[in-house]
Amino acid sequence: MSQVIYIRLKQLYPGCDIDVLAPAATIALAERMPEVRQAILIEQQHGQLGLGYRYRLGVQLRATAYDWCIVTPNSFKSALVPFFAEIPQRTGFLGEYRYVVLTDPRLLDPSRLPRMIDRFVSLTDRDGKLPDEIGLPVLHADRENAKKYIENQSLTASGGVLGLCPGAEFGDAKKWPESSFAEVAKAAISAGRAVWIFGGPADAETGERIAELAGTGCVNLAGKTSLIEAIDLLAHCDDVVTNDSGLMHIAAAVGARITAVYGSTSPDFTPPLADSASVVRTGIECSPCFKRQCPLGHKNCLVELPASDVINVVSPGQ
Repeated sequence: MSQVIYIRLKQLYPGCDIDVLAPAATIALAERMPEVRQAILIEQQHGQLGLGYRYRLGVQLRATAYDWCIVTPNSFKSALVPFFAEIPQRTGFLGEYRYVVLTDPRLLDPSRLPRMIDRFVSLTDRDGKLPDEIGLPVLHADRENAKKYIENQSLTASGGVLGLCPGAEFGDAKKWPESSFAEVAKAAISAGRAVWIFGGPADAETGERIAELAGTGCVNLAGKTSLIEAIDLLAHCDDVVTNDSGLMHIAAAVGARITAVYGSTSPDFTPPLADSASVVRTGIECSPCFKRQCPLGHKNCLVELPASDVINVVSPGQ
């Protein structure tokens, strides 16, 4: 989602060079963004302070003489590298006592900036104003790379492909039941389409259960692709059914038709950023709660969402 920042910066300053500091889990995304000159790896795990490492990386980056850094995370540690790099303008929202490490701290007004992309783009304007239109993220997909993977793995794609993204790193409260994903897969297979399941290593078991329930024609790729391969293969999908997750945003950015299932989170905050996107949800009273685990223990916001509601969006009339 941070690509909306780079798009806006290129609109405001066409000749600017944009480098992105990113962890190993997402650095491949920056490499597929046409606005980005260079992706720089920060080798720190989530939640790890690594003060000495961040200091050394910041000192190393001083030689580049950056003019401006926009810090998207709200943590104190995320602002340390640009601070140590002595970048003169360091913009970000206040959080965790960041007065010391930011030179341009902003107060967040959620009512004025309801979506995450609104908040990101506002950081590109000195007065926090939004442009009339926010450019949607677009990732470069390598069709030849996808073709090679399909051939090497003997995947079927001739009748069209439905992608499934059943994982959600944030927590179980975002995850539609595996049996429901399997019902969507069965409907697609009966219509002559192939079904590919995407996800990281943590989603491999979930993907396997869905594939077993769906039967022949459903292939579990979760944990079997790199992020780059997932980007290219998602671009090969006609439709993608997904939880509110990182892969949802990737699928949207490569041009797939998105059907997004929401439970504990809200499409008003992190919608799928694509013109061809549909949202399906129950909208029960306790949703969204924005919790990692259902605080009521039932997860009815997702359990009570029938697969037929999604099937009718993906394949009207079936």
